[in-house]
Amino acid sequence: MHGVIVGLLFLASVSSAEEEAPIRGVTVSTHRGGQDWGSDQMPEALSEIQAVGANWVAIHPYASIGADGRVRMRSTGSEPPQHLTRPIREAKAAGVKILIKPHLAYWRSPFEWRGEIGFETEPEWDRFWNDYEAFILQIARWTKDADGLVVGTELRRTEAQQLRWRKLIENVRRVTDVPLTYAANWDDFERVTFWDALDVIGIQAYFPLTDEANSSEVAIRAGWERWMVKLSVFAREQNKSIVFTELGYNQAYHAPLRPWDYQTDDEGARDVQERCMKIALAAIESEPTVLGVFLWKWFVPPRSVGRNFQLATPRMRRVIRNSWAK
Repeated sequence: MHGVIVGLLFLASVSSAEEEAPIRGVTVSTHRGGQDWGSDQMPEALSEIQAVGANWVAIHPYASIGADGRVRMRSTGSEPPQHLTRPIREAKAAGVKILIKPHLAYWRSPFEWRGEIGFETEPEWDRFWNDYEAFILQIARWTKDADGLVVGTELRRTEAQQLRWRKLIENVRRVTDVPLTYAANWDDFERVTFWDALDVIGIQAYFPLTDEANSSEVAIRAGWERWMVKLSVFAREQNKSIVFTELGYNQAYHAPLRPWDYQTDDEGARDVQERCMKIALAAIESEPTVLGVFLWKWFVPPRSVGRNFQLATPRMRRVIRNSWAK
């Protein structure tokens, strides 16, 4: 089956992970609600990303979430939209694998981040699960030629509803045979109870590494060593490999302390950003239970560099290329 073949890069077995090439992924984000991914500039973005040594990309199609549990897709209709089909086609033409990682857009909702999405009444929960499953199933149908699918991202308040998740995963497998994961927040992965239903453990890898800003290389490296010991034990307990579904560092002195923070500091903080990224990539490449990472975030030209978590600057390109293109 197709899923068995592509699953060789998204392995569930820890013992096999050491034999496979690492996933060196970059997330292509969007300035225009995803329309950028279907533009004529997408091949240029893929070329830029390959130049730093990447062999995977990810895109993150959105649906909105309401206070009443309603989930609304940005794309409607029976035909798959160009901004989902073209990046898959262009990735395959370029020899790059592609991960589809749906996000719930929580802005203009009462939720401050995806981990807060949850409801007080059973009708609201029912509405959420019905709508959310329809969203994920539609994305799965439209992107069945991709190389991997994330069934949920950072949905902390839903994770205890194990039966709902297992039903959703089972239904997704009926419409696509691509390997599946879930993107748990860095402090939630041990509480997820349905890893056995998925092909790999997915983690949003914004691990706090030190207890102070502008930390030294020694301190940052020690932080990664502590996390990798914990992750290796967990992976072997679950008999699954891990992929970091997202990892990024902002231009900020506090990047080793609060890597998830969007606050950007002055130009001097670029040294801290680069220090964190260089050490993170080395730690990932040296841990056999971690298949690889998807870096956050790159954009389609001509605005490849976003406001924060900037990967496409000349300096950051050099850091990534020095690690991946050896």
